[in-house]
Order: sequence, then C-alpha cells, then structure tokens
Amino acid sequence: MRLANKVAVITGSSRGIGRAIAVAMAKEGAKVVVNGGNQKAIDETVEMIRALGAEVISVRANIADYDQVQMLAEEAIKAFGRIDILINNAGITRDAMLHKMTPEQWKEVIDINLTGVFNCTSIIGAIMRNQGSGNIINISSVVGLYGNVGQTNYSATKGAMISMMKTWAKELGRKGIRANAIAPGFISTEMVETIPENILDGIKKSVPIGRLGTAEEIANVAVFLASDESSYINGETIRVDGGLYT
Repeated sequence: MRLANKVAVITGSSRGIGRAIAVAMAKEGAKVVVNGGNQKAIDETVEMIRALGAEVISVRANIADYDQVQMLAEEAIKAFGRIDILINNAGITRDAMLHKMTPEQWKEVIDINLTGVFNCTSIIGAIMRNQGSGNIINISSVVGLYGNVGQTNYSATKGAMISMMKTWAKELGRKGIRANAIAPGFISTEMVETIPENILDGIKKSVPIGRLGTAEEIANVAVFLASDESSYINGETIRVDGGLYT
C-alpha cells in the first residue's frame, strides 16, 4: 500500500486517464476525491473505487471557475481533513489549424487546461503549504514538448503545464511539496479514439513499440511519482510515449 492514508484529488477523473489514476491510487490505499463534469461518469468511477473497499467522495466542479475549485478543496478537507496529492489531469481539445482556429476555441481550451490548473494548484497548494507536505503531478502531453499540427491551443496549454510545474518545484520544494509532470504519448482513450482510423493506424506505426498506450500505464507512473519511492524526484517530466520521441 504505497499510498496508504494519503488523500488524492484527481481532476477529470470521471473517465480515461483520470479514472485509471483514481482507481490505481485507491488500490494503493489512497482516499480519493473524484472530480469531473458528467455526473453519470463520476458515479461510475466512484462505484469502481468503492468496490475496492477504498474511501472516496465525488465533487462535480468546473475547474475553470475559481470559486468552484475552492468548494472542491473544502469538500475534500471536510471529508478527509487534508490533501496530500493533486493530480492536474482535466483537459479538453478543440482542434483546428491556426488559420481556422476561432477565439472561442482558443479560450475554451485555455480556460480548462491552463486556468483550471492554476486554480487547483493555487488553492490546494496553499493547503499543502500549511501542512508542510504535498505532491503535485501535472498530466501534460508530448505535444507540449514537441508541438502538433492543428493543436496550437492544446500544445500551448500542455507546454505551459510543464513550465508551471518547474516553477512550483522551485517555489514549493522548500515547503516539503514536490511537483512533477507526466507527458503521455498517444493513449487509448475516448479523446484519441476520435481520430480517424487511417490516421490512427499511421500513429501506431510511428511508435517503436507499435501500439497505443493504455490509461493504466500512465496511472502506474502517477502512483510512482505520488509515492515515497520517488521522494528525490522534483521538477521532472516523464515521457510515457512508447519511444515516439527519442
């Protein structure tokens, strides 16, 4: 039980990578706060965690709204008394080529993927500072490191998540708080599965391992970074991309 009695807040944990992280952390003994926007999907994640015998609550909150994030943190503290782990996972895509991207598409992605991360870390980071301990993990993307056609907005936010994390590692490290990031490659989730099949086949062929990754493979890295096994890792970005970028 590598995360026994730790309290983990995982944004966007109603499905995909976030759900896999929530379940993996529950298996390792964490008390989990599930967050998302779709109540049905949230409830499904909660039931999966309860079936493991783990403690869990759910808070439906839009992380782009500072007041709703404040409420999320308050509910976590009310239920469990502390927050040890923050997983900034929630994210959306609104893809378009630069010359076709609308201000609305830009703002929508910035609001969730970037402002939402600031809101969560500002509020929960303050709680961790008062505790004198904590662990922040940003779920970024390889496109934040290398860019991607048609994803000016998404790439910008994922790159910024890495820069923000490096800043927090320096600011918060002396307060007993570590900050790291995971940069997934192409992972088999609902978001990736919207890519046309012919393009997806080309992506698989470009990965040296020859397949998409799984959400569970990202969750395994998140558990490691959240545990004491990684106690001297701070300010690091770990690529989990099957060797796509080497």
